[in-house]
Amino acid sequence: MAKRLSVVISQSPSKNPKKKKLEEDIVMGLMIESGIDVTVVPNLYDLKADGTGMLALKKLGGNLVVCSWLFERAAHWVMDRNQIHGHVGETLLKNDDEDDDEEAEESEQDDKDRVIDQREIPDRKIYCLDLKTSMKAADFVEEIKRIHTENAVQIVGLGGGLGGSAPANNGVALNGASPNGATSNGSASNSLPVVAASPEASEPVVQRIEENDGRRWYPVIDYSRCTNCMECIDFCLFGVYGVDRIDTILVEQPDNCRKGCPACSRVCPENAIMFPQHKTPAIAGSSDGVASMKIDLSQLFGAPESNKSAEEIAALERDEQLVLARRDTVGMQGLKKRQENRIDEPKDELDDLVDQLDDFDV
Repeated sequence: MAKRLSVVISQSPSKNPKKKKLEEDIVMGLMIESGIDVTVVPNLYDLKADGTGMLALKKLGGNLVVCSWLFERAAHWVMDRNQIHGHVGETLLKNDDEDDDEEAEESEQDDKDRVIDQREIPDRKIYCLDLKTSMKAADFVEEIKRIHTENAVQIVGLGGGLGGSAPANNGVALNGASPNGATSNGSASNSLPVVAASPEASEPVVQRIEENDGRRWYPVIDYSRCTNCMECIDFCLFGVYGVDRIDTILVEQPDNCRKGCPACSRVCPENAIMFPQHKTPAIAGSSDGVASMKIDLSQLFGAPESNKSAEEIAALERDEQLVLARRDTVGMQGLKKRQENRIDEPKDELDDLVDQLDDFDV
């Protein structure tokens, strides 16, 4: 029996007619494919945990394809922070430069303890496609068909397999269970219809979710990079971050975040904090940007010509938001790193490369 595949189309928050046409062309292309169900939602990043859109997505079982205007990495962790967990599915439709940078990043992995190492991930895959990769709907339809074929030959594992739902929410390392800063009472979830069709159904299911709660701005944590160092919670003065029952960092009050301020992402030593709507690719979640950041951090983040460090820029951004909130500025206070006294490790090849770049006479 062939397994059905759920596809989510996250609409652009803009009114760009070319983007709207691409979204609709993808939906139309998938409607003629058997075994594929489509759910169309507003901008993924703007959805609230207890809103109709996110509750509908939580009901989708099995492997999942998410098409959005966010970078793939950002889309995956937006889903994760809303308790839609899964392993990262390998996609073939991506920018060549980003593909090369992912390979370089994998080769530079160290033995640091990451938060994700302590988490149980359900036996399902979430494939994220960046709609900025191509303006041809056929490219996305073909990639989704490839993923569907790939999953059709997989064997369902024990303990629920690919159709299993995410583990129960026990309040541990969940990246902030409530993006609106409030806990859902669960009643709305029970009133929604089940989106996925039965495996025997041949006709595609297309569901459109309407939700208009406005634009949002909050940090998203990439737990595959986060080491739980707590630099972000020390730096942020607006109460955005908190910890769970086992003292793992999470975004506790996302809507306390000051709109347009990405300062905490600049002080994160592991580049684990993303603002998916930021104009700078590295801050928005691009793998390409993360790799480049290791070579020239200040230029990547748009530092002024005075060559201020990333920490100094972050302090200026924080002071700007404090002034807007009618609070006193603090400058570089709170930037003393928790890990500054750790033993220095020997330089690696990347450090040698940076030293060589510094020695260039330009």
